[in-house]
This record gives sequence, structure tokens and C-alpha cells, in this order.
Amino acid sequence: MMKEYEVELSVVAPVYNEYDNLIPLTDRIREVLEDEIDSFEIVYVDDGSTDGSSELLDELAARYEEVKVYHFTENNGQTAAFAAAFEKATGRLVATLDADLQVDPADILKLLPRSEDHDVVCGIREDRQDTWVKKLSSKIANGVRNRLTHEDIVDTGCPLKLFKQEVVKEYYLFEGMHRFFPTLAKLNGYKVAEVPVNHFSRRHGESKYGINNRLWKGLIDTLAVRWMQKRNIDYTIKEETE
Repeated sequence: MMKEYEVELSVVAPVYNEYDNLIPLTDRIREVLEDEIDSFEIVYVDDGSTDGSSELLDELAARYEEVKVYHFTENNGQTAAFAAAFEKATGRLVATLDADLQVDPADILKLLPRSEDHDVVCGIREDRQDTWVKKLSSKIANGVRNRLTHEDIVDTGCPLKLFKQEVVKEYYLFEGMHRFFPTLAKLNGYKVAEVPVNHFSRRHGESKYGINNRLWKGLIDTLAVRWMQKRNIDYTIKEETE
């Protein structure tokens, strides 16, 4: 029996102190999807914001029926926000992005064709509009992750990704694991593709990441994922003969 879904696409985004970005982000998502997707929802998880984002999210949820908002009681981090969003998402497909407007929701449409024969489609940020420190730390972190996990993901840090629902529902996440969504999907036997997408400079707010939480925490997380890869259970049951 074919599984039924409440909507075709869930767009999910963690939110932590992104007040000035929320209205333009919501407007942009609705603008690009309304004529392209039969049904969609926008799932925001408020990660303990203190700048008025929480109240604005509630206003957006009251204004638009497709906007769903869930509030953490305190700041729990991006992986926890994604985990909660994945749990609440009802779409056949689930797209992820950050709330900082550095990726364009319109690029979700670039990922859709590859989802026909892949389970996860990841964006590759072309012409990144970040500071040299952020670009350098990201490049080093991505290289270390790929080397230690024997991966070839070009830009695992790109927030724009598209998943089939069954992929995100099977994730069992720990802190920091949002950086390894493609690798974790492969561990569960899913197929991953990558597609170039646009990238823009941050117009409002401040980045939540620096060298410390990109490199050192990321290294510890990478070693944890490498351990999981080496301990992954993979077996085939022999067919019984009559």
C-alpha cells in the first residue's frame, strides 16, 4: 500500500535570534513554492531565541496556515532543532535550510529532479559569500570530515538539502550530527547526490559559528561518526533452499 503524506514538501529551518530574516524568508519560501508544489508546509523550530523571534514566529503561524512553529524551552542547538523539525514534518519530501537567508529557497526546485533517483540531494554552495575565516575553517573542517570518514561530499556544511521522508525519520541524532546528514543516510543504505546552488552574504544578524565550534567540536564529532561507520552492521540473510 502506498504511504500517504499530509503534504508534498516540508521546508524545515531552525531559528535562533533571526528576527530580521523571518518575514523575508517566509515570504520567499511561499513565493517560490506556491505555483510549483501542490502542497507544502514551513516548519520552524525556535531554539530558545531571545531577540523577539519567538513572538514573530507565532505571528507568522497565525497569518499563514502552512507555517508551523515549535518552541524549545531553552537553547538546545541546531541538531536538536533539526531532530524536532524532522519529527514534526509531514511531507513526502523534507527540505532543510538555515534562517539566515544565505541560501535561496528557490534552489529547492534545483534539487527536486535529482530526488527522483536519489534519497538525499545536497546543495553545493557556489561562489560562497562568507568571510575568509569562515570559508577557510569550513574548507578545513569539510576536508577533515571527508578524509576521516572516507567520504567525497563536496560541501556537507551547505544547509540546503532535500530528503525523502523515510530518511529523516530513521535518523537517530546526537549533538553535532547535523554536519553528517549525507554520511548518516549512506550508513542506512540511502543514495546521495549533490547539486550546485546559490549563496549570499548575511544581511541581518550574526553567524552562530566560529573556528572553535567548526573545527574542534567538529573533529570530535567526526571521530564519533567514523566509529559508527566501522561498527556498522551489514548483513545478508541466505536464501533458504527447498
